[in-house]
Amino acid sequence: MKLFDLTGRVAIVTGGNGGIGLGMARGLAQAGAAVVVAARNATKSEAAVKELEALGAKAAALDVDVRREASCRALVQGTLDRFGRLDILVNNAALYGSLKGGRFDKIAEEQWDAAMAVNVKGIWNCCKAAVPA
Repeated sequence: MKLFDLTGRVAIVTGGNGGIGLGMARGLAQAGAAVVVAARNATKSEAAVKELEALGAKAAALDVDVRREASCRALVQGTLDRFGRLDILVNNAALYGSLKGGRFDKIAEEQWDAAMAVNVKGIWNCCKAAVPA
């Protein structure tokens, strides 16, 4: 018996083409979900899709810039166009590199703003776009 059965469900994983996001995408795929890998690096996203398809999952790669509300709306619409539904949103996209290893008082305002645009506003943008679906 599977712990989770997500057969027939559709998931979006932002930042799903590597690291923790790809791990989440694999887990969702193994549980039976169709997975949309949503990220900005098309080459990595296509490789992730091939890996998920090798697991037997339906998968697609869609470009998204989570900092932009219109991009998140297009991601959700692309998911609906491709799979007809949206059940799960994994807000995994994050910008860590610009803050990594720096003391709080040494981080430039531009670095902070970039991280907040992805790590906070990006979650809001994706949720705002996904909830109606």
